[in-house]
Parts: sequence; structure tokens; C-alpha cells
Amino acid sequence: MTQRQYRLDFRKEDVTYILDRVNASTSCSLVGVGSIGKSNLIAHLLNPVVHIHYLGGDSANMLKLINIDANMLTLLTAGQDDEAHRAWTGFELMMHRLFLAFYPFEALSADDARSFFTTYQSLQDGRNPLYASMGLRYFELGLAFFLRRGFKLVFLFDEFETMLDRMPVKFFLALRGLRDVYKGQLSYITFARSPLPVLIERIGFDALSIEPFVELFNDHVRYIGPYSTQDAADMVSVLVKRSSRPLSDSTVAALLDATGRFAGMIRAGWSILEMANNYTPTNAQDAAVFLGARKSIRLECRTIWDGLNLSEQIVLRAVARLESYNIDSASEDAVSMLLQKRLLRLDRALNALIVEPPVLRYFIAHSADL
Repeated sequence: MTQRQYRLDFRKEDVTYILDRVNASTSCSLVGVGSIGKSNLIAHLLNPVVHIHYLGGDSANMLKLINIDANMLTLLTAGQDDEAHRAWTGFELMMHRLFLAFYPFEALSADDARSFFTTYQSLQDGRNPLYASMGLRYFELGLAFFLRRGFKLVFLFDEFETMLDRMPVKFFLALRGLRDVYKGQLSYITFARSPLPVLIERIGFDALSIEPFVELFNDHVRYIGPYSTQDAADMVSVLVKRSSRPLSDSTVAALLDATGRFAGMIRAGWSILEMANNYTPTNAQDAAVFLGARKSIRLECRTIWDGLNLSEQIVLRAVARLESYNIDSASEDAVSMLLQKRLLRLDRALNALIVEPPVLRYFIAHSADL
């Protein structure tokens, strides 16, 4: 199945920021709530044509941006839940994705291609009683085949919450160590629903023990927001081509305003409105009420809600329901974080905080179980 191709300037500001970090071999952390269109952005970032457009042919040809989806980690059997085996699953996944990124190894000589394949197999050789402990060594050997030829490698960790939850601290310290050895050629991008310090506290890691890894990202955090007007219009044009009943311009405008141009909500809302033959929203608020009561939109809202910490949930619930809340350091931090995540905005005319998008505001205000 052919993957959808996006305009080269799709999410232009985000892609420019990210590829500037990539070009400088600087690691960066991307933060985006559910429904924001993360999968579309990652697919766009992985497209070599995009690298050429932003970086030029010479730099792009020596770049490999490699996606690491934590949901693809190998399952361990009983008795293997020790740190060495858990770390091995991380190195095994990274080595496998490195293998796929360069296959059929045209960048290597025939001898080196055979040697790399042998290294790849050695990392997975369960007959060797030390295979788990040697995972890092084999992974570094695999990297070296390409790094010594001048390639720049960037590992993009999708669903980084899962990676943090399943890997021991030693795994992340090893990644920091590899980056220090190959500084200028090796870097990392993480994509998660909250900043790394928040995730680390939530998981229960000792912050000082993992600090050398987190330090790589401290000055390079990017919050991914909703689609721009142009990106949303492009998404609508794709939906129109697939639609059995195209929506009117006024209905599309109400949909985009009600969903705040969150990609997942646009998609879900379009399907709902497409089937609602006897309903036409008059404005964004009308659309938010109609959509906010539907299951698919509520699932999108629940995904956003479940990715927030307790302080953020307390603030959103209070703002959406026009209730008061204690203003302390935790709530101040939560407000700041929610503003950056585009789930709150400050209405200067009213001097009040408003939950965004409107469908999320409706969901929170009318869900008794939150």
C-alpha cells in the first residue's frame, strides 16, 4: 500500500526545527498530546525527499532517520525479566531497524555487508549464554559499519513513554555513551505526550541516575500543536476525495473550529458529519456539542485526557466546568504545560483561561467519570 505523500511544507515550522537539530547532530524532544497528528508528522520526517528539500542533497544523502516504535519491542519469556534482557530488547530493536534502513547494504562493500549481517545475527543468537549482556557491544559494532563511512544516524523514538517504562536506566546511559563516542554523527529524537522530566517522575526513575541521558534534550524541546490552516485544508481535500457525501464549506469551517484542527478529531468528526444527513452545524459551538456526544470523538478526547497528569486534569476540569482550584506551584506548572500543549488558551478580552479545542471542553464539562 502506497503511503500518503504530504506537501513538502507540511508542518513547516516543526519540520524546520527538527531537521535543523538533526543537521547539527543535536538530540531533541517532541511533545504532543493524543489526536495531534503524530503519525503523520513522523511519516513526513522519515521521507528522504523531505530531507533533500530542507537540507540539500549532500547532507540528505548521508542521513538516515530511523524510526523506533516501542510497541515493536521483543517479548521476553519467563525468567528473562532482568535488566540485561530488557536492555537487549532495546538494542535488538534498534539493530533491526538499522538493518532495514540500509538493506540491501549498497553503502557497504561485499565483505563488510557480510560482516554486518554476521554481527546482526550474533546479537540475536540465544545459544550464546552472554547474548543479552553483549547486546550493546554488537549494536555498537553494527553502528560502526555505517558511521565510519560518514553517515549521520538519527534514531526517532516513537511512544517514548513505553520505552521508558520497559527499559532499565542502564539502557539510556548506554545510548548517552554511544552519542558521546560518535558525537557529530549520532543523535536521538523522542516523541511523547509529556516532557521527559514529567515522564521520569511518573514512571519512578531516580532523576539523578538518568540525568546524563535527559541532559541531551534539556535545551531542545518542541511542543507539537494542531495543524496550521493550510495543513488542515490539505487534510480536508484528502477527505473530500474519499467522501461519499462532501460537506458544505460552512460545515467544514465549523468542524475545523470545533476540533481546533487536531488531526484525529478532524478525521473522526468528518465521518460523523458525513453520515449525519439531517444535521448541519450553524457554528463551532453547535458542532462541538453535536460531535462531543459521539463515541469516536469521545475516544479521541479520552486519549488526550489519559495522557495528562493529575494536576493538568484538575486544572482542565476546573476551567471547563467554571470551578475554582487551588493556585499553587503544581497548578501553575500545569497551566504553563497546558498552554504549551495547546489545550488551554488565554482569552485576553475576558481575562480568562479557555479549554481548547471546543470538543474537548464539552467532553470534560459533560463527563461525570472524569
